Amino acid sequence: MLFERNATRSFFLCVFFFTACFFSFCQTAPPIVGANALEKYAALIDTKKIGIVANQTSVIFKTPQQTSYTHLVDSLQSSGMHIQCVFSPEHGFRGKADASERVAHGIDKKTGIAIVSLYGENKKPTPAQLKGLDVMVFDIQDVGVRFYTYLSTLHYVMEACAENNIPLVLLDRPNPNGHYIDGPTLKMEHRSFVGMHPVPLVYGMTIGEYATMINGEQWLKNKVQCDLTVIPLQNYTHQTKVHLPIRPSPNLPNDLAINLYPSLGFFEGTTVNAGRGTEFQFQRYGAPWFPTTDFSYIPKPNFGAKYPKHSNKICYGVDLSQHKKMAKVTIAWLQDAYKKTPKKEKFFGKTFTIHAGTTLLRQQLENKASVKTIEASWEKDLKKFKKTRAKYLRYP
Repeated sequence: MLFERNATRSFFLCVFFFTACFFSFCQTAPPIVGANALEKYAALIDTKKIGIVANQTSVIFKTPQQTSYTHLVDSLQSSGMHIQCVFSPEHGFRGKADASERVAHGIDKKTGIAIVSLYGENKKPTPAQLKGLDVMVFDIQDVGVRFYTYLSTLHYVMEACAENNIPLVLLDRPNPNGHYIDGPTLKMEHRSFVGMHPVPLVYGMTIGEYATMINGEQWLKNKVQCDLTVIPLQNYTHQTKVHLPIRPSPNLPNDLAINLYPSLGFFEGTTVNAGRGTEFQFQRYGAPWFPTTDFSYIPKPNFGAKYPKHSNKICYGVDLSQHKKMAKVTIAWLQDAYKKTPKKEKFFGKTFTIHAGTTLLRQQLENKASVKTIEASWEKDLKKFKKTRAKYLRYP
């Protein structure tokens, strides 16, 4: 049995090694993700009891163009490694839950592995949930936006690992919004699960670089530091064009939605619909009270949005489905929507400030500040952050 198990593992290592070599010869291929470099992390997890923080994006690509892949959990289990449990973030292990929808513990039907939810009773792994683990693996695709909650899951996993003396192996993935830094910087008095660190809305770092910054800036509770190993990307720079073949979450269906998300994500904290309940999530915005225009749509319950804003009502608004790629955060759409809302007191929702990360943005909108003035007000904090960021960059 031991021989068969070692032979199986050797076979998988050979497959991953030759796949990685093949990828490296394909100059036009996408970046090689950390998960594909099994030869670089196998020794860190082999023969150990493993916990994995994963979702539907945690895959090993089988072709250079990323058209075929296997799930990391499935692959490691098939190679004979000892996966004890999977920790699932917002949207769940298979990525089917709505935003903010509670995710339950369970058993993965395909593998039989226990699933521990980090978006239900607790967002930080408890000592009991970590008991018996020798190592934790983190592999989730980020989109480079501060209020995307996978960063908060990363924070709590790092903190729990540090407190329980469990090393963390992070498999790095590219940032589709890694080509710029912009937006308001979070003020720590507005810290929440949709923003835990004093960073701009768009921070221009991979999740591996970001984890290193969390450690280096001592942002974890009591300034503890995690025993962190980052398995780096290959063939990647921050200017690399990134296409994500798998939705990182239910309401980011394509590259355009991911690119517009930093600017349209502000609407999550307002009463305006940003495309949820349609097939053009984060590619449009509207509300029933906007002036009547030629463009309108009706949000309806669908995958990722069981209860969209203004469900089954006609929303008039702006279509951005043909918009060019952005390299900045624009406040123009938010300002436009605010101007089109007759009852201003009905515009802001309970979470607007924590999405913005500051009270200043709401004040600026209410005081009718220009787009140029609002965006210029971010510059001092951006300059300061760029100096911090530079210390932790792994890629040019």
